[in-house]
Amino acid sequence: MKQITVPTLALIAKILSGATVRWVECEPDTCQRVYFANHTSHLDALVLWASLPKALRNLTRPVAAADYWEGGPVRRYMASVFNALLIDRKKIKVHNSPVDIMNREIANKYSLIVFPEGGRNPTGEMRKFKSGLYHLARKRPDLELVPVHIDNLNRVMPKGEFLPVPLLSCISIGAPIFLESGENKHQFLARAREAVLKMKPHECEETDQEDEAPAEAGK
Repeated sequence: MKQITVPTLALIAKILSGATVRWVECEPDTCQRVYFANHTSHLDALVLWASLPKALRNLTRPVAAADYWEGGPVRRYMASVFNALLIDRKKIKVHNSPVDIMNREIANKYSLIVFPEGGRNPTGEMRKFKSGLYHLARKRPDLELVPVHIDNLNRVMPKGEFLPVPLLSCISIGAPIFLESGENKHQFLARAREAVLKMKPHECEETDQEDEAPAEAGK
């Protein structure tokens, strides 16, 4: 059943958002990555996941808030379909932090979609990044950290609305970064945030990566 639902859900998400995708100095690849993006809408995780080529979708898990995606049978089912890694923010512990959970769940197989701002920011002005991305980069220096800018989704799914408003949005995916030797938390998070801001397009030209075969893993 889920094999049928996954492509259907991905197609619906792309149609509703009108999302176009730009790969800038970056190519689709099945190597382990952390796609980190700005966060303005509840649709961000779903639409970014749906915009990846099929081979990448199968290996990519969006990290999302359990209190939202477990809020009713429809959301719970959708979260299970796109294999979301749900974090219960009320049960965070020192020895079982979100970073520990992510590191354990991805093992040597999955990539992640994360939103370093934490909560949604419907104004579109990106907040400072929280420390989770830095700590994950320290624990897993092998992961490619890929900046993503999502444009217009806060208008597709306005705050307080239950149904999306059809409107073109744009997803821009940039060159991977890594934690550099001697770089402290503040420096890294500022650089990561700037990498996302640099991906904000003046115009977004449609590119269709769905049927392109990704490069082999382990570059």
